[in-house]
Amino acid sequence: MNALLEPSVIEALYQASQAGVQIDLIVRGLSILRPGVKGLSENIRVRSIVGRFLEHSRIFHFANGGSDEIYLGSADWMPRNLFERCEVAFPVRDLAARARILDEILPACLADTVKARLQQPDGVYIRATKLLKDAPPFSCQNFLMNLAEGKADLAAIPTPQPAKLEPARPAPKAPARAAAKNRKLKKATAAD
Repeated sequence: MNALLEPSVIEALYQASQAGVQIDLIVRGLSILRPGVKGLSENIRVRSIVGRFLEHSRIFHFANGGSDEIYLGSADWMPRNLFERCEVAFPVRDLAARARILDEILPACLADTVKARLQQPDGVYIRATKLLKDAPPFSCQNFLMNLAEGKADLAAIPTPQPAKLEPARPAPKAPARAAAKNRKLKKATAAD
């Protein structure tokens, strides 16, 4: 999807993580969920993939105790899409379409190391190439284009490497110019 902003959805994902559910999210744009936080979201991994087509499919796969459920939808998980617009999500029942989603699209996206960035517990995204140094370079978008042209097959998808999280970093210090501006504002406000 493109954005994950709805607090009630994020809370449900946290609860699922705490219950032991393994969750992989592919969120191209903004995600306010914090993955990998001990006791909260340690079973959640978030990756962003931005390729040349700015793609962001909305595929939802739920393992559901071994009975796979797959949905395609139009909405990102954000308040305006879930509560203020007419959006649709529908189950994928066609066996060929389900196989393509489960065997081609999702594994390719989870194996991407070329365009993927992995969200850290502090919200910072780090390139997969930096965190997954032993993983072979693999672009899901290039693979899917080659697959469509008959130039690749499913054997080309490497086994996805587990997303790695770095320890949380301290918050960055404000640039000197911004700090000086803040001091001037405080002085001006105090003089008034």
